[in-house]
Amino acid sequence: MHDYLTYKTKQFFVLLIKLSIIIGAGYFIYFKLVKTPTLSFPVFLNFISKNNVFSYKNLFLLISLTVCNWYFEILKWKHLITSIKPTSFKQATAQSLGALTASLFTPNRIGEYGAKALYFKPPFRKKVMLANLLSNLLQMGVTLGLGCIGLYVFTQHHQLNIGSSQRMACYALILVLGLGILVVYYLKKQKPSWSVFMRLTKALQLFPKSTLSLAFLFALCRYTVFSFQFYSLLCLFKVDLPYLESMSIITSTYLITSVIPSIFIFDVIVKGSVAVFLFSFVQVNELIVLSTTTCMWILNFVVPSSIGGLYVINFKIPED
Repeated sequence: MHDYLTYKTKQFFVLLIKLSIIIGAGYFIYFKLVKTPTLSFPVFLNFISKNNVFSYKNLFLLISLTVCNWYFEILKWKHLITSIKPTSFKQATAQSLGALTASLFTPNRIGEYGAKALYFKPPFRKKVMLANLLSNLLQMGVTLGLGCIGLYVFTQHHQLNIGSSQRMACYALILVLGLGILVVYYLKKQKPSWSVFMRLTKALQLFPKSTLSLAFLFALCRYTVFSFQFYSLLCLFKVDLPYLESMSIITSTYLITSVIPSIFIFDVIVKGSVAVFLFSFVQVNELIVLSTTTCMWILNFVVPSSIGGLYVINFKIPED
C-alpha cells in the first residue's frame, strides 16, 4: 500500500510538472505575441493580412522551410546522441521538440540541457548534456563564422556611426576576449587533471570525427534554411533588396543577437531592436522588420513548441 501511494504521488508530481511546463510555455507565447511593446499584435495581424503573407501558397513555402529547419536540427541531434546511445529519428524528434517546449521560457533556453537529459537514464545524463553543449556550439560556430563575414560585408557598404559609449563597449569586449585567450592558454599549461580545457577535450573524443563533421554540415544546412526563410519573408513584405545585401544584414543580425544574453521578457525587444537598427541602413520600414522577426518566431518556435507540448504530455521518465 505504501509503495502504491508513493508511486501515485510520484505520478501526480510528474503530471503537475508537465502541466506547469505547458502552461508556462503557453503564457510565454501569449506574452511575446500580445504583450510585447515593440509591435502591437492587432497591428501585426492587420499588416500580414494586407500583404497576404499567410496565403495557402506562401504558407506552404514558409511551413516547408520550418520543417526543413527542424529536420536538420533533429538530424544533428540524432547523430550526436547516437554516439552515446543508439537513438531513432522518432526518439530524437521527441527529445528535440519536447526540450524546446520545456526550455522556451528559460533564459537563453538553458533549460534544454536538463530537459533532454531527462529522456535518458541517469548514467547517460552527463554525456547527453555534453552532446547538447556540442550541438549548440556547432550551431553557434556557424552563426559566428557566417555572421562575421556578413558583418564585414555590411560595414564595407555602410558607414556605422559609433558613439563613445558603443566604442567603450567594443573596447570592453576586446578586453574580455583577450583575457579569455589568456585563461585558455593558462589552462593548457596546467596538469591535465586540473585543466578544464583538457577535460573538455577528452570528453569530446567520445564523438567520432565523422559524426562531428556531419553534425557541422547539418548545422550549416539549418542556418541556410532559416536565413533563407527570413529573406523569403522580406520578399513577401515586398522588400526590394539584392539577395547578397539582404543576407549580409540577416547574418549580421543573427551574429549580434546570438552573443547578447537575453531574459525571455526582453528577448523580443533586444532582437527586434537589432534587426530594426541594421535594416534602417537600407531604408526598410520598421514595421516590416518587426513583422518579419515575429513571423520567424511564430514559425520556428511557436509551431514546433506546440507540437513539442504533445511530447511533454506523453513523456515518461526512464526507469533507473
